[in-house]
Amino acid sequence: MSGAEAAHSPSDSIVVTGLGAVTAFGWGVSALWEGVRSGRTAIGPFDRFDATRHRTHVAAQVDLEPAPERPGPRTSLADRFAIAAAREAAGSARLPLGEPRERLGVWFGSSTGGMLESERYFEVFLRRGALRARPGLLAAQQFNGPGDAVARDLGAGGPVVTISSACSSGAMAVGAALRALRRGEVDTAVAGGSDSLCQLTYAGFNALRSVDEQPSRPFRKDRQGLSLGEGAGILVLERAESARRRGVPALCVLAGEAATCDAHHMTAPHPEGRGAGEAISLALADAGADPVEVDFINAHGTGTPLNDAAEAMALNRVFGDRTSGIPLTSTKALIGHLLGSAGAVEAVVTILCLLRGEVHPMPDVGERDPEIPLDLVLGSPRRLGNARCAISISLAFGGTNAALVFRREPFA
Repeated sequence: MSGAEAAHSPSDSIVVTGLGAVTAFGWGVSALWEGVRSGRTAIGPFDRFDATRHRTHVAAQVDLEPAPERPGPRTSLADRFAIAAAREAAGSARLPLGEPRERLGVWFGSSTGGMLESERYFEVFLRRGALRARPGLLAAQQFNGPGDAVARDLGAGGPVVTISSACSSGAMAVGAALRALRRGEVDTAVAGGSDSLCQLTYAGFNALRSVDEQPSRPFRKDRQGLSLGEGAGILVLERAESARRRGVPALCVLAGEAATCDAHHMTAPHPEGRGAGEAISLALADAGADPVEVDFINAHGTGTPLNDAAEAMALNRVFGDRTSGIPLTSTKALIGHLLGSAGAVEAVVTILCLLRGEVHPMPDVGERDPEIPLDLVLGSPRRLGNARCAISISLAFGGTNAALVFRREPFA
């Protein structure tokens, strides 16, 4: 290994053995990979609720028709996304479903949980009266609901932790699971996030004028804002020794993580990207990786003018002159911004890119921003050959920053 000395020996590496996803491209990891590799956006008109009153009318909505199971009476849409993704991840990691597992923990990110169901309750309450509204809809409102639903479904007897730190929640949940495994608190961790579209966030981002009337265009000169999406992403994590003992192939190593705060502004990032740059540097140090080892970047890349500029500054703080030569993509250009689950889904995508040796493209629309000289992957996938190291970045309101470093090792 070139660069910094590894912070953790290979014997205690934390590996990813299972992946699961639900996005606007469909139910499952295969649908997600096929969608992002195509470079076509899943952002467009949607009907989850009436958006005619708002200035924008696009989002990345999950099609509910292929859903693998019907919801329970107190199961939110975000819960359903989470359960489906967790079952897929557990299946690929060969974890037995439904059996009590005392050493299995769940770390989950969510921003709004079952807010959509609460909105439906109050809509009926206001229009038709209290007797017509179903109180059971309110039971699913808590943002800890998706993680709790996954724990019940998988029989997790270890800690169940929900992190709600806006748009970095999913990445921070994965990072927290990594730390718990290193400390020996659990043998297996299910980490990820889930959120559904809801009127609260759609109206809020429209009020802030942070959303684009067109599908988002990260790092482009004419970018006007983000596009919202929904779905879930799940990783199954365990020690490399555990995976070998169970005969389960390791997909990659979750080598490092870090989180910081700008302590600058409620909604705006630090203009020089100080906190974000520090998170990236700390994550690389935690992974024992030198910046020169990074083969590609999955950026936060929301498409807002201030965020993209600040993120580019953060990257330049870490990678210097090499910044403009590192292939960079933003999954949000294709599936929208999934809020509390964004970092988890983008971690799944980053791993898929490493496994397949290519970076998924963003739509080739709009002029590049000359003030942000990055090596954007546009139009078609970029082959990387022997890619070994990648970083996924998540930034959030309140100035919360998180970064995850993944390594593709030559597993025996």
